[in-house]
Amino acid sequence: MTDMGQAVSATRRPVHLWLVGTFSLLWNAFGAFDYVMTKTHNAAYLAGFTVEQRAYFDSFPTVMVSLWAFGVWGALAGSLLLLARSRHAVAAFVVSLAGLAGSTITQFALLDAPDSLHSAGMVAMNLVIWAVAIVLLVYARMMTMKGELR
Repeated sequence: MTDMGQAVSATRRPVHLWLVGTFSLLWNAFGAFDYVMTKTHNAAYLAGFTVEQRAYFDSFPTVMVSLWAFGVWGALAGSLLLLARSRHAVAAFVVSLAGLAGSTITQFALLDAPDSLHSAGMVAMNLVIWAVAIVLLVYARMMTMKGELR
């Protein structure tokens, strides 16, 4: 009877895995939503942006759009893989971070963004995005090392 009880407890996910996975999925789903609404030119969604900002988003070169896509979809895949207890979540979060790094460099160093996108609030938001992306990668790696992700 003890062996059966140990087998059941060994297959249960730690509560924090559910919590982090759910937060990750919600957080990254918003990034995917933002990407889709921006790339499909959804008028209702883009109404909150200035004409100058919308023109800037429309001017993204293919490389920027591709990097943004890797960041967004890699993060969403990582979230789903984390909830599925797959060790491949780590690789997905690495892809996401690579996309984030490339798009950040492109956006802030190579493109001429409107001043409104360089506000303190926008910089803070970018720092939060980076922090969450790094924490999710580290978390997925730790869970893989502990055998929680297979």
